[in-house]
Amino acid sequence: MWELDEEHDAFRRTCRDFTDREIRPLVEEAEQAGAIPMQLWKRLGAAGLLGLATPEEHGGSDADALAVALLAEELSRATGGIAVTALVSGYMAAPHLVRHGSPDQQRRWLGPLAAGEAMAGIAVTEPGTGSDVAGITSTARPAGGGWTIDGRKMFITNAGLADVLVVAARTGGPRHSGITLFAVPTDAPGLSVGRPLRKMGWHSSDTREVVLDGVAVGPEDVVGTENRGFHQIMEGFQLERIALAGMGLGHAAECLDLVRSYVREREAFGAPLARLQTIRHRVAVMEIELDSARLLTHRAAARLSSGHPEAQTSVARAKYVAAIAANRIVDEAVQLFGGAGFVEESPVARHYRDARILRIGGGTDEIQLEILAKGTAG
Repeated sequence: MWELDEEHDAFRRTCRDFTDREIRPLVEEAEQAGAIPMQLWKRLGAAGLLGLATPEEHGGSDADALAVALLAEELSRATGGIAVTALVSGYMAAPHLVRHGSPDQQRRWLGPLAAGEAMAGIAVTEPGTGSDVAGITSTARPAGGGWTIDGRKMFITNAGLADVLVVAARTGGPRHSGITLFAVPTDAPGLSVGRPLRKMGWHSSDTREVVLDGVAVGPEDVVGTENRGFHQIMEGFQLERIALAGMGLGHAAECLDLVRSYVREREAFGAPLARLQTIRHRVAVMEIELDSARLLTHRAAARLSSGHPEAQTSVARAKYVAAIAANRIVDEAVQLFGGAGFVEESPVARHYRDARILRIGGGTDEIQLEILAKGTAG
């Protein structure tokens, strides 16, 4: 995909306008508070930006993965913390209910989530289990016709704000064969959350430990098929990785714009920095890396939506390249800003902090390379 079509380009402009008008004025407040201002959450819903992956009958727009990538990029230009709050709820947790939720689950949750009247999170990662999803130890045991869930989840985005968590727990055999997903309301007895975690970046997102201590759920709370949760999680990773790649594009694009302005205005040795060939060349490399990552991400999103046979490979490649490129570009931005880029309040410093997690969350660099290496070997 070389250029955006008219519909996607118009949507990109809509996302840019919303970010500039509604999000940027609240960034500092959100960074200090450690969470998204809830009035902004409702505005996101009213603008239709939380329901792109939700069917129209449930209040969404049934848009494609490319729209999610564009939204992720534009939101992340302001701050990664607010962006990931929206992306986790709308495009990492809610899609499990869209694809595998029962009619009752969909009626209960999808409309409010799309409208910004509710928030979701996904609770898979555990203190001892990150990339090895098949190794989760939280359990759901049969009890009274339903299930009792026990376990601990760690690094859960939106945990302190969410109304529902999509929880992965072991219900059957070992490893991949025995995991089930549940839609667990956060007011369920026995579910509690820890204090907000102090993070290197994503300061404006809420991240906590989740403790499940004898949480009773009914058979109607199972999301999808019993003991097929691992496969559902792997399916969900595809759109999640598109969103994270899009976030990388946003951090990189914002820093590149900041750098362009800075090197034209900042003088050294009697002339603007942009007059120095070494500076111009470094900016040119940043542009090349961003353009390459964007092309890979847009192609991966288009392939995912069309059911292309190489979609998973394309998604892994895009997620890897975009995360690496984002980190290289934001690092170069800090370098070119010099001391001004090292100040905590500097926008490039915030993007530097926020971009680093993209090489870890949603599947590490190493996981993406393993996916690609298996394809080469196989």
